[in-house]
Amino acid sequence: MMLDRLKQLETEAREALGKVHDGAALEQFRIAYLGTKGQLKAAMTWLKDAPKEIKPQLGQSLNKVKADIEAAFNELQAKMGNAKPPQEAAPGRARIDVTEPGLPPRMGRVHVIQQVIDELVEVFGRMGFDLAEGPELEDEKHNFNDLNIPLQHPARDPLDNFYIDEHHLMRTQTSTVQIRVMEKTRPPIRIVSVGRVYRPDTHDATHSSMFHQVEGLYVDRNVSMVDLKTTLIQFAKAMFGEDAQVRLRPSYFPFTEPSAELDIQMKIRGQMQWVELGGCGLVDPNVFQAVGYDAEQWTGFAFGLGVERIAMRRYGVEDIRWFFENDVRFLRQF
Repeated sequence: MMLDRLKQLETEAREALGKVHDGAALEQFRIAYLGTKGQLKAAMTWLKDAPKEIKPQLGQSLNKVKADIEAAFNELQAKMGNAKPPQEAAPGRARIDVTEPGLPPRMGRVHVIQQVIDELVEVFGRMGFDLAEGPELEDEKHNFNDLNIPLQHPARDPLDNFYIDEHHLMRTQTSTVQIRVMEKTRPPIRIVSVGRVYRPDTHDATHSSMFHQVEGLYVDRNVSMVDLKTTLIQFAKAMFGEDAQVRLRPSYFPFTEPSAELDIQMKIRGQMQWVELGGCGLVDPNVFQAVGYDAEQWTGFAFGLGVERIAMRRYGVEDIRWFFENDVRFLRQF
């Protein structure tokens, strides 16, 4: 009968516990009888096969035996001073010497992208640019309308933006900040804004769906393309050295006229290539009109550059994805 088997198991367990004289034997007993794969744990499965008429009695007996054996085990463990089996050193490894001085904790560090952002703010700060900020969740007015981007423009396509609802989206450019600044500030203005922007681009070595931009805006009387070119060349030499190879290519943007793209040479997959850092140009008169500026009195330039691509050129990183994969072996280099 199952009750007889249980009584025999209890007798065997008590006899085995009576033969325990050291910590190693005590641990072996715990594993054999009280562990998750021990005999008392296995005995609990008898209930499912027990006849219906003895299940209540068997269940009570199982619980009592288990509790009694655990109590006897705990009592003996206390008498032995909570003895535990000696820890054997793994093959090829020395025991831990607790008298050795501890290792200094590894401190966190500023992410490489934040390091570049801080340096950009400093570089443009030396040129007289103040820092401005704006929200990442934007409305169509600041992201499109006031930047002279018409309703039918492909830049508004839902496939090219992260829309939150019909009229709000994650900003696609930091140019939204220049609109917010001009709405509240009268010229002259000289600001930079750095922050995250979002576009559903396919991820590859030079593209990501989330990246950072540094936006610059200078508004005053008689601002020209010469001022813009001089500013960008000074920036390139400050960030990349006197031998930095940069160029301006004619381009088109709704919010600048004339417009250009700033390219810089960097190594991609072992080869030097021209890579676009961002767009720039003189502020379109329609943008001034949207914020209430007199385009006959004021002129200005604006530029938007990709921070990740600046970091790639600065440190010789060949894949933009490495910045956000959180591989500490990569991040500890900076």
